[in-house]
Amino acid sequence: MVLVIVVAAVALLAGLAANHWLRPRLLNEDDDTGMAVKDLVGPLLTLTVLLLAFVLVTANGSYGKAEVASRGEARALDQLVESAEYAPETQRGEVQADAVCYARAVRAKEWPAMADGNASAAPSVWSTDFRRVFREVNGKPVFGMLVTADNKRSDEREERLTQATASIPSAILWFLLATLVITVIALGICLPRRNNRGQIITLVVITALLTTTLCIIRDVDRPFGGTINVRPTAITEAERQATRDFLTHHTAADLPCDDNGNRRNT
Repeated sequence: MVLVIVVAAVALLAGLAANHWLRPRLLNEDDDTGMAVKDLVGPLLTLTVLLLAFVLVTANGSYGKAEVASRGEARALDQLVESAEYAPETQRGEVQADAVCYARAVRAKEWPAMADGNASAAPSVWSTDFRRVFREVNGKPVFGMLVTADNKRSDEREERLTQATASIPSAILWFLLATLVITVIALGICLPRRNNRGQIITLVVITALLTTTLCIIRDVDRPFGGTINVRPTAITEAERQATRDFLTHHTAADLPCDDNGNRRNT
């Protein structure tokens, strides 16, 4: 980073020195002739738009990964419930009950926590219980199916939690904001002082578009906490299907958790 700053500073000084010493010898122009401020605003505006576009693509990629991980986790949980059908009756009921409680804990506890980029310990209670039940069927054909599905669930949950944190450092957002401010001010300086209604309207529109883009970047970079966020639709559907399978052989009172995924007895 220091090298980049030094090279840029040297280039700036070299350009100013060339303007002062070489330009009069190479060009037969007056000292007042040259690029006006408006000629420099075009490249500045282009740079601002390119930076915003690049960062927007990065933020959107993080949002997409968060959504994919949420759906993958729900599918893995559903596969775990279906695989439990091949387990002995006792273990089948325990796995399906844990799956219901896990989905409830993710929906009610972890999803709100991810709005601030945090995780919740509530789902881990039930994922630990999964492994306890798996040990009881170790050596049976269903064991490999259950472990594979649970490993997939664990990987997708880890990816979901990773994407819950901001992928764009705050320093970059502040830099984009500073660039936006400089660009708008420079555009305002170049406006004519009279008969400028059309130019003012255009400047307002440009400012609104750049500001909206920056707001979208900030919002999309928080996939679970912004206005444009990933909803717990997939895990809710997995919870519904797991509950349906569990209630086929049990009652709702047999579930070891409440509606929020909290263990009923310790």
